[in-house]
Amino acid sequence: MTKEDVSEDVKGDSVLGWSSSHQRPVIHQVASAPMPSDCEFSFFDPSDPQCREVLLDPRTTIPELFAVLRQWVPQVQRNICVIGHEILKRGCGVNDRDGLTDMSLLHYCCKAGAQGIGDVDAAVDFARQLLALGADPNLRSRWTNMRALHYAAYFDVPQLIQVVLQASQPGEVDATCSDFDFGTALHIAASNLCLSAVKCLLELGANPAFRNEKGHCPADVVPDPLDMPLEMADGAAVASELRTLLRRALPRLSSPLPFAPQAQSPPALSEKAKVQLASMGVRIGDSVVIAGQKVGTLRFCGSTEFSAGLWAGVELDKPEGKNDGSVAGVQYFTCRMKYGIFAPLSKISKAADRNKSCGTRTATPVRPPRRVPAKFKTGKGKIRGGTSSCPPKELSLFSSFNVIFIQGLFTPCISSCPSIRKYGQFMQGGPGTSL
Repeated sequence: MTKEDVSEDVKGDSVLGWSSSHQRPVIHQVASAPMPSDCEFSFFDPSDPQCREVLLDPRTTIPELFAVLRQWVPQVQRNICVIGHEILKRGCGVNDRDGLTDMSLLHYCCKAGAQGIGDVDAAVDFARQLLALGADPNLRSRWTNMRALHYAAYFDVPQLIQVVLQASQPGEVDATCSDFDFGTALHIAASNLCLSAVKCLLELGANPAFRNEKGHCPADVVPDPLDMPLEMADGAAVASELRTLLRRALPRLSSPLPFAPQAQSPPALSEKAKVQLASMGVRIGDSVVIAGQKVGTLRFCGSTEFSAGLWAGVELDKPEGKNDGSVAGVQYFTCRMKYGIFAPLSKISKAADRNKSCGTRTATPVRPPRRVPAKFKTGKGKIRGGTSSCPPKELSLFSSFNVIFIQGLFTPCISSCPSIRKYGQFMQGGPGTSL
């Protein structure tokens, strides 16, 4: 299902009453949980004699029993079957809703299977009874837009995921939820580190390449284990396992069999990419150099899902790359594994221009460039690996470092010396620069 599935045809009646499964579902009024006057607990406990007397009292209403189900304590959630039967006995329709949460009994049932809080066996048994009575697995809470499947995924209950999907139509495993950026149950489970739910959903055919409204697939929404504090070491281990599992589940566009080069039609370029490439004198298919080191053929130029800005995708001449033209399941261009690499467009230069600039500057004799050691700013005003003083004449700087400026490789030195920085801005087309 897609975004169009957000709205419900059934509006319900906001009245205190009951409805059978064949009648229009009712949205029951809001009430408080019926606690015994001299009860020692702040929550409802069906095993307590006084609470049990209230539970079985015919005068206890459906809204009051829904209020009991809202209590997130083991004493309530492990008795979902008992409380649910009392609600049905009072004439509640199987698809009726709680007026506060807009949740049905099946929604509550999927929550009640949560590990450490509920009883999964009791929840599964009651869910099957509800579905046999005509409970609709596709009903959504109007507050969260979640279905029973989404609740089961959120609370990591694979047994209930199976029960709900068995009663659903094919393809419902990828039903989206607007409260999670129109992601699927797999997105919900992945973002909440629900490993059991993720494994179950994948086994039942959930699409690991499905992208939510933000363009993220389930592997992308797994919390970064490196951002987790030490006290969440177990969670970090689960996050790492989830990322590996979901990335391996992504479909491959090509077989790892021997690669047969094919003529690739140039990908569509955005206007911004066209202008930038034109200013550099580079076209898709040209031989380029990355950071003055790796040589290959430009196959892609444009925006990506893995980072902002314009990126160049290059098929290298040697297997010195990192991929096959794809990143996180998105194929930007196609090449052999380890021959693909991505780099910011500013790091790319045309191979022919580089050779020309390095080998044809003989018309005007200039002093041979000095061998300059690499310089890196320490952050404390000192420069490692060479002298920190700048040559006194700007013209000599321009002659000595011209090639370096063209390739854009001397950024640390440019930033540490005002004279060099001025000419660096000029060669890079910086604002307010002139000779």
